[in-house]
Order: sequence, then C-alpha cells, then structure tokens
Amino acid sequence: MKFIARDLKINEQIRARQVRLIDAEGQQRGIVETRDALRLARETDLDLVLVGEQAQPPVAKLLDYGKYRYELQQQEKEARKRSRSQEMKAIKFRIKIDKHDYQTKVNHIKRFLKDGHKVKVTIMFRGRERTHPELGQDILNRVAKDVTEIAVVDSTPVIAGMDMNMVLRPAVATPVEQPVEQPVEAI
Repeated sequence: MKFIARDLKINEQIRARQVRLIDAEGQQRGIVETRDALRLARETDLDLVLVGEQAQPPVAKLLDYGKYRYELQQQEKEARKRSRSQEMKAIKFRIKIDKHDYQTKVNHIKRFLKDGHKVKVTIMFRGRERTHPELGQDILNRVAKDVTEIAVVDSTPVIAGMDMNMVLRPAVATPVEQPVEQPVEAI
C-alpha cells in the first residue's frame, strides 16, 4: 500500500509554540500552547495532528492518527478503483468468420459495453486477404449495426498495417422522459 502523499506532523513532531486546537468532536478550542494540547491529547488517548501547517497559528486536531491514515488509504483506494472503471477491451475477428463465431464475439462486445468499457474491434488480414479491405469493412459495419443500441462508434474503421481497427464506446443512456400529469382543476 502506498503511503499518503502528504505526511502530517503528529505529537512531538509539532514545533510550533502555539496551535489553534480542534477537539475530537470538531469543536474549536481556540489558540493553546502546544504542550497543553499534547497533554490533552494524551489524557484522551488521541494524537495531536497538524492539519493546517501554513495557517497562523498552525491548526492542530485531536484524532486517532492510525484510524485517520486508514480512512485516507481507503479513500485513495476507492478513487483508484473509480478512475480505472473504463478500460479498453479488444476483440479480434478474421475475414473468414463463421456466423456462430461472429455472434459469440458480438455477445462478448455487448457484455464489455454494458460493463462500461470501450472496445477495440480488430479485423486481422493474412496474406492475400489484405487486397480485399472491403470484406473487413463489411464485418466492422455489421458489428457496429448489431451493437448500435448500446454503443457509439468512437473511431471509424482504419487500416493499420495488416489490421483494420474500429473503437466502440458505451452509448450514454438518456433518461426516458415521463409525461407530466396535469393537475385536475376542481370546478
């Protein structure tokens, strides 16, 4: 687990003479001497943590530092999980694909799109197949048509070397507008 980017000064690491103290309930206790704040922290079995080092005087808070670090790590972990939510998945087709194989791969594409991932669809050409790019174009157009209700073509089919690529992204679901009922007026 990575350490928190900004390490906070705690207890004896605090060198300021006075601090603005915030107690465990979040109430301001005012400006107090650092040694008095440390004594109060020890009495309540908490740590004195410097949360606002640049303020005049610095802001210190009474809290359980281990628990605080754990909560910060959990928040960081959640943020990383959310930021990774959209990956690029890849599916490869060949020119001579059977209809059942085609349908299986289209089902995989639909599953990836429903999970919120982008999908890179690739047609691989071998040998003389390269002389017929229109066959690959037809397959990619068919894929785009088959997933049109849940996907949008992000980048149109492009030939790159011996492959033809197309990128699909999940379509943004627009909420269905419900008809607004008009209130019945009393006569």
